[in-house]
Amino acid sequence: MSLWTSADIAAACGGRVHGDFAVNGVTFDSREVVAGDLFIALKGEATDGHRFLEKARANGAAGLLVSEAVDTPHVRVADTMAALHALGAAARDRSQALRIGVTGSVGKTGVKEAILAALSRFAPDAVHASVKSYNNHTGVPLSLARMPAESRFGVFEMGMNHAGELAELTQLVRPDIAVVTWIASAHREFFATETDIARAKAEIFGGLPAGGTAIIPHDSAHADLLAGAATAAGARVVRFGCGEGADVRATHVALHPDCSCVTARIGSETLTFKIGMAGAHWVNNALAVLAAVQAAGGDLALAGLALADMNGLKGRGRRLRVSAGAGQAIIIDEAYNANPASMAASLAVLRDVTPERAGRRLALLGSMKELGTLSDEFHANLAPDVVAAGVTTAVLVGTEMKPLAAALNRRMDVRHVADAKAALAEVSPLIAADDVLLVKGSNSIGLAGVIDALAAAEATP
Repeated sequence: MSLWTSADIAAACGGRVHGDFAVNGVTFDSREVVAGDLFIALKGEATDGHRFLEKARANGAAGLLVSEAVDTPHVRVADTMAALHALGAAARDRSQALRIGVTGSVGKTGVKEAILAALSRFAPDAVHASVKSYNNHTGVPLSLARMPAESRFGVFEMGMNHAGELAELTQLVRPDIAVVTWIASAHREFFATETDIARAKAEIFGGLPAGGTAIIPHDSAHADLLAGAATAAGARVVRFGCGEGADVRATHVALHPDCSCVTARIGSETLTFKIGMAGAHWVNNALAVLAAVQAAGGDLALAGLALADMNGLKGRGRRLRVSAGAGQAIIIDEAYNANPASMAASLAVLRDVTPERAGRRLALLGSMKELGTLSDEFHANLAPDVVAAGVTTAVLVGTEMKPLAAALNRRMDVRHVADAKAALAEVSPLIAADDVLLVKGSNSIGLAGVIDALAAAEATP
């Protein structure tokens, strides 16, 4: 069966069919089009998707969703962005899938991927999830539009950097289960206090049906605020964490350099499992995953196996062995994004790694963005975490890193550079055999490109 027919698309979007077609995928990026896709020509501030119709067709698009006249099979609508949202809503309404929404200041993508892996063991080929970090006003409806009608579960990452954004997204997804991973000072440029961030994250509960499930971090300072918002929305509240009173609670945790071993109480059940990702933050993530799986009616034992197999996502904790000098070095790839909480968590992972033989701990850290007037303070406050990690050389990237460079001065070898290109030039001759290099920074700094360059001659263990 096809994902959408042209008649289905027109009915969902209020458009007119010009040439019948059927599609098996949906995208608004002409570079991602594969044979059989629907290409949606979105008009944005920077560009107009109608400029890329020829490229989309050359890449195999089976049909187009446009707001202008074209001479190939298409559905024409007045507004392609509104049509994308309508198509997402239609995908939601035609499926009986139980939907899980995931938000939070940190850990969204990792938790989303772990829930996907856990439920896929329970219901193979019947779990749909958003890809990459498609969690905004275009990514969420696109992820919905890609959901097959026969899906049993749908897992959707939902992000925001302003108040009110999650309120809109949750009404589109209408999750049966809403997960908040953690509250931290991300996007502080747009929020006066961390409490304001918690209130904005709590908007996700507004999309829950009566009796839906809200899963919240028990150990957060904002747990009661989140619980109150969820209760006001008519939701059942499930708390996860390590503290007394959590509904899903870790009763024993053993942190290791490459993994963690946990025993947890999930309601009346007990599960001992391994997490294939290192760090205390992944213990928190895993408890959120188990809470979601139980609420969704999944298998906790299978979820434990899935967590054991989690071994790193690109930009979010994967470990690479690369050629370095006469041997190999390890890169901890956390290059996708950064805020104060996630930066501290990644430095703690580096701290717990024991370099091989005479290796060193190195850190390539990029600026944390959207921190507003508190930016200097947040960057400088990373100094104790860098020192505690045993870093011998820190390469700091971007203007915002100047306060951290000053705070670390004379405590270690500090090299402050302007951009990712300069960082690569600094790190390439620095990294040596047996070193461990942590790479972490906001996505806009471009440190993923540094990792790609260093891993061009990736070595095997």
